[in-house]
Amino acid sequence: METKGKDQIGSQLKRARRNTLGDLLERTKERMPSKNAIAYKKDWITYTELDNLVNQTANAFIKAGVKKGERIIVMSKNSQDFVIAIFALARVGAVMIPINYMLSRDDVSYILHHAEVAGLIASEEYATLLDEASEELNIRFRYLMDIQESENVSLSDWIPLAKARDGESTDQIEVDLEEDDLAHVLYTSGTESRPKGVMLTHKSIISEYVSSIFDGKMEEKDVAIHALPLYHSAQLHVFLGPSIYIGSSGIILSGADPESLLQTIEKEGATQLFCPPTIWIALLRHPEFDNYDLSTLEKCYYGAAIMPKEILKELAERLPNARFWNFYGQTEVAPLATALQPEDQLRKLGSAGKPTLNVQTKIVNENGVEVARGEIGEIAHRTPHAMIGYLHDPDKTAEAFQDGWFHSGDLGTMDEEGYITIIDRKKDMINTGGVNVSSREVEETIYQLEGVSEVAVISIPDPYWIEAVTAIIVPKKDADLSEIEVMAFCKERLSTFKVPKQVEFTDVLPKNPSGKVLKRALRDRYGKM
Repeated sequence: METKGKDQIGSQLKRARRNTLGDLLERTKERMPSKNAIAYKKDWITYTELDNLVNQTANAFIKAGVKKGERIIVMSKNSQDFVIAIFALARVGAVMIPINYMLSRDDVSYILHHAEVAGLIASEEYATLLDEASEELNIRFRYLMDIQESENVSLSDWIPLAKARDGESTDQIEVDLEEDDLAHVLYTSGTESRPKGVMLTHKSIISEYVSSIFDGKMEEKDVAIHALPLYHSAQLHVFLGPSIYIGSSGIILSGADPESLLQTIEKEGATQLFCPPTIWIALLRHPEFDNYDLSTLEKCYYGAAIMPKEILKELAERLPNARFWNFYGQTEVAPLATALQPEDQLRKLGSAGKPTLNVQTKIVNENGVEVARGEIGEIAHRTPHAMIGYLHDPDKTAEAFQDGWFHSGDLGTMDEEGYITIIDRKKDMINTGGVNVSSREVEETIYQLEGVSEVAVISIPDPYWIEAVTAIIVPKKDADLSEIEVMAFCKERLSTFKVPKQVEFTDVLPKNPSGKVLKRALRDRYGKM
């Protein structure tokens, strides 16, 4: 009897102290029940309405047999149902795996088999692909998001999520959960190799939310636009999750189309926007950019890739009311690691800033020893944000975590004030003629050339240089650039060995939905020419 009493006390104590993704939405609803939570397709719902829909959906999941710890795929563009699914799965204790909707059938099939998923949640446009990719798997439930009914006979096994939750109780279910339970598995973008499944717990994610809110100066009064894909950790965990945590209002867009972004900022009075550099560049180049009222935009964030210095200067000039933050990190740290504050944007131009609230960072050599300030090394972190490992891959997990630090694979320096500058990914360093060249340094130089809209610098196999520095350039409209002009410009500003040996022009650079340039695709294309 005494043991039973202690067990009961322990259980009640654990529940009273619990802090999971499902709990944080409930607390926000209690604080501000009538506050606008999210808008999708112009329709706003309050935090009470969002919480009710989450509870109804969670109850529908339980009725369908979804169990704690089961891994569930979510494949869709951004929608209201996507947001509901995030928190409903969290309340059930299931593990959400949001995946890139631009992946091929083979890549999707790889993830489904690798993750050993039990169920699928998708928008109608991706349901057939998931059906084909999930052959030979025991998929017990399939739900269609953002749809009432489907007339597609081939989707007869799929149940509209709205229909499944209709009539279900709005009472919150109780599942035995802990903050160290697995919440999400996020597959890396796979721009270089097969994607890895990053395992994030509720604790990892929520501690990252705290850093995002603190270092990003996020506030309840903010009106944020969530336009980048929610399958990606940047939009999902640096912006959407923190927005709901503090109770600000968020507008869900299905994509980051420049025209839609500009219209939404003006119409909704948006104060907060995150975009990777490629999207900020697209906004600046929109012919109507200066004709929209963007005066409400106060907090602008960039990340996912390096912002060219010249673009940052132009943004500061054309959006005088806005302050800018550079957020740097990677999926393995949920994903925020460092932040460059607005007051440092010009003073520390090109820097990734300092470690965020819950992160400790150092620069190490190949032996894991911290290097001197200003010396190049690998960036390593200690943080509760960090993943608990790669799914089914103990070897890669061990490789990533050495000496009690997470090793990022990024090369950088730390100056005397503690500011970090990213030099390059290890794999993006170009070894030409036995000398290392940072692709980023060459890109920054070429961006200073008038007429350049975008540029990516890659290595191309070469019989003499082994790896030849090659620049792939997207010219601005009506710009008249030549290979000779680009090389001459670089020769005036770069050491001879850093000057591109080859310059190619193209209309567009291949990117994944999070805005990262797919350098692997460029190497495949231009390396075979």
